[in-house]
Amino acid sequence: MLDALFQALFRYRPVVFQQGEFRFDLGTGALVAAALAGTAMVAAAITYRGVRNKGRLRDRVVLTALRMTALALVLFCLFRPTLIVRAAVSQQNVVAVLLDDSRSMQIPDWSTRPRGEFVKQQFGGPESPLFRALSERFLVRVFRFSSRAGRLESANQLAFDGTQTRLGAALDGAREELAGLPVSGVVLVSDGADTSDASLADALLGLKAEKLPVYTVGVGSPQLPRDLQVDRVSTPRAVLKDATLLVDVVVTQTGYSGRTVTVDVEDEGRIVGSEQVRLPMDGTPATVRVRAAATEPGPRLFRFRVAPQPDEVVVQNNVRESLIQVRDAREKILYFEGEPRFEMKFLRRAVTDDKNLQVVVLQRTADNKFSRFEVDGADELVGGFPKTREELFSYRALILGSIEAGAFSGDQLQMIADFVDRRGGSLLMLGGARSLSEGGYGGTPVADVLPLAIDPRTRASEPSDLARLQIAPTRAGQTHAATQIAATEEASGARWRDLPQVTSVNAPLPPKPAATVLLNGTDERGRTQPVLTWHQFGRGRAVALTLQDTWQWQMHASISLEDQTHENFWRQILRWLVDGVPGVVEARTASDRVEPGEPVTIEANVVDKTYVELNDAGVTARVTRPDGSTLDVPLEWTGERDGLYRGTFVSGGGGTYEVAVDSSRASQIIGTGVTFVRAGPSDAEYFDPTMHEGPLRRIAEETGGRFYTADEAAGLAEDVRYGGRGVTSVEERELWNMPIILIALMGVVFAEWGYRRAVGMS
Repeated sequence: MLDALFQALFRYRPVVFQQGEFRFDLGTGALVAAALAGTAMVAAAITYRGVRNKGRLRDRVVLTALRMTALALVLFCLFRPTLIVRAAVSQQNVVAVLLDDSRSMQIPDWSTRPRGEFVKQQFGGPESPLFRALSERFLVRVFRFSSRAGRLESANQLAFDGTQTRLGAALDGAREELAGLPVSGVVLVSDGADTSDASLADALLGLKAEKLPVYTVGVGSPQLPRDLQVDRVSTPRAVLKDATLLVDVVVTQTGYSGRTVTVDVEDEGRIVGSEQVRLPMDGTPATVRVRAAATEPGPRLFRFRVAPQPDEVVVQNNVRESLIQVRDAREKILYFEGEPRFEMKFLRRAVTDDKNLQVVVLQRTADNKFSRFEVDGADELVGGFPKTREELFSYRALILGSIEAGAFSGDQLQMIADFVDRRGGSLLMLGGARSLSEGGYGGTPVADVLPLAIDPRTRASEPSDLARLQIAPTRAGQTHAATQIAATEEASGARWRDLPQVTSVNAPLPPKPAATVLLNGTDERGRTQPVLTWHQFGRGRAVALTLQDTWQWQMHASISLEDQTHENFWRQILRWLVDGVPGVVEARTASDRVEPGEPVTIEANVVDKTYVELNDAGVTARVTRPDGSTLDVPLEWTGERDGLYRGTFVSGGGGTYEVAVDSSRASQIIGTGVTFVRAGPSDAEYFDPTMHEGPLRRIAEETGGRFYTADEAAGLAEDVRYGGRGVTSVEERELWNMPIILIALMGVVFAEWGYRRAVGMS
C-alpha cells in the first residue's frame, strides 16, 4: 500500500532511490533557464517589498516564501535531476527462490486460507504473478526447504509436510548451489518459524561475504485471532516407579481470556492426572502445576493435553509430549542412628511397602557394637560406618540420626562431605540430642555441607529445652514434591494444619543464604523456626530435619489407624533424596526426540567407584532399535572435560530406542547407564505458530535485501532488478517529471493565491 503510493507520487519504487546516484544535467540551456528563474525570484522579492502599505510584514514574508518555493521547484526541474542506477540485464542473471515446505505452511491464517496457498498462487506456474514477474527478468531456480533443501520443478509439487524449518541451512544450500553464477539475489518465502537450534549468524556471514542480497517474504499473520498452546512442560528424564510427578505446565492463548480449561496428563493414552486453569488476558502465560502418577516401568511417553477450543486456528499445539524413563530399581539408603529410638523404627515401617526404597540401618547399641537391618550380605557394614569411599559411595543417600560428630574419624567426616560434594549423593540429618550443634558438628566438614549455619565455635552441648512445634509448609514448601502428603496441594496444606504437634531438642539454627526452607515450626509462644531445610551442595543436596518424633503423626491419639500421612511424608522425603543421584555411568542423548533418519548424539559421564573421572575407560553403547535389533556404538573421550565420552548413530524407523552404555577399565566392569530416545515426526512446526517477522527482517537487512509481507510482495521483482548484483547496465531515471513535483508546484501556487485573498492583497 505505502509502496504503491510512493511509486504513484515519485514514479519509481523506493529501491531505485536507495540504490541510485543523484545527479543534475547542467547543460547550457539549463544554466540560461536558471538565470531567468533567478531573475524572476529577485523580481518577486522586489514586488512584495514594494507593497508595504497593503500588508503586514508577516504577510509579505509568507507570500515571498511561497513565490520563492514555486520558482525553486521550477528551477529544480530546469536542472533536469536524474538518478543513475545499475539495473540487472534481462535474462543474464539468476534468482534463487526458496519456498518453505514445512507443516506450519498449512496454518490457515492468510486471508483465512492456508499459507501454502499464497506460495502456490504466486509461484505455482508460468502465469503466477510473482513467478512471471521474476521470469521475465531473470533465470529463476526454485528450491523447496524444511529440514532439508532441494531443487524443485514447480511450486505445485510442494506438500507442506516438512517437520522442521531450517532457514540457515536453506540459505547455505542455495548459496553453494549458485556458486560461480551471476546472481542478482535470493528470494526466501516463509513464515519465519525456524525450529532448528542452529544460529543464523554463520549463514548470514557467508551471504554478506559474497554480497548476496536476500529478499524475504513473510507469509501468515503476526498474531492469530484464536489459539491456545501448551507452551512449555518441565519434566525429569527419569523417575522411580510409582513416583508422583509434579509438573509445571505453561499455557498461552489469544482469544480465550477468562475461560477455564483442563490440562490432562496421559501415559500412553491413559489419563493419569488432570488440573484446571483459568486463562488470563491474551498473551499472558498461565502456569498450572499438574500431579501425575508414573506407575508403569520403562520408557513412557507422557502427553500434556488441552482439548481443542471453539474456532481455534491451530489445534496441533494443544499437546506437548515428554519421554520419561520410569525406573523400577531398588535404591539403597544408609541410615546411621546413634541410639535406639522410635523415629528409626517408624521410619523403617513407613517405607516397608515401597519396593523401590531399601533403607539399610546401622544402629549403635554400645561402643563399637552395632545392629544392622536390611543389609544385602553378611559383610555389609560389619565393621560399622563405612571406612572407605568406595563402600560409602555405593549408597545413593545417607541419613544421620542422633549420632555425634565424635563417632566419626576425621577421614569419615570428610568422606561424608565428599559423598554430597563429589559423589552427588544426598545427606539428611535428623534432629536429636546428639545431632547438629548439640552433636558437636560445628567446625567439621559436615557442617560445611549442611543447609543450617552451625557456629564453628560450638561444641557438643546438652540438648536445648523441649520445643513443641506446630508444623506448616512455607510458600516454597506448599508446592514442593517432598512435602505433598495428600492428593492435592490444597488438601496437603489443610492436612499439615491438622497434624498434631511434634518436638525438637535442637537449638534453632539460621538457614544458610542459598538454602530453602520447606517447613517451619511454631512454638507455643508464637516463635517460628525452620524444621525442614535444604540446599544444593556441589553435585548433591543436603537436608536438615530438626524434628525428633515425626512418628507422632502415626501414633498420636488423634491419628486414625488408616491414616497414611506419616507413610506419605517419609516416602516422599526418601524418594526426593535419591532422585537424580548419579551412578558411575550416566548416559544421555542430546535430545529425547529426533526425526527418523536423523543422527543421535550419545554422551556418557564415566567415573570409578570412588567417583573420580576416568579418561581411559572402554565405553560402548548398545543401541536396541524398536524392531529388537541391536547396534554397538563406540564412545570416545571428548577431551572437553574429564570423564565425558561421546558417540553418534543414525536413527532408522520411528519408535523408542534403548541406549545402554557399558564401561570397563583394565578388563574390570565399571558399570552401566541406560537412557532412551524416541524417533518420530515432530509437531514443533505448530508451536508459536505466528509469522515470525524478526528473523526474516534480520536476514533481509543484514544482506542488503528487503522484507515484504504477502500483501507487499508485488514489486519484489522490480526491487531485485535494481539491487545492483550480477550482470548490470547503467540506466538514467529522470526525476523532473515526477507527479509529486507538479502536485507540490500547484499546491504552492494555490496557497499563495489563497493567502493573498485571505489578507485582502489580491
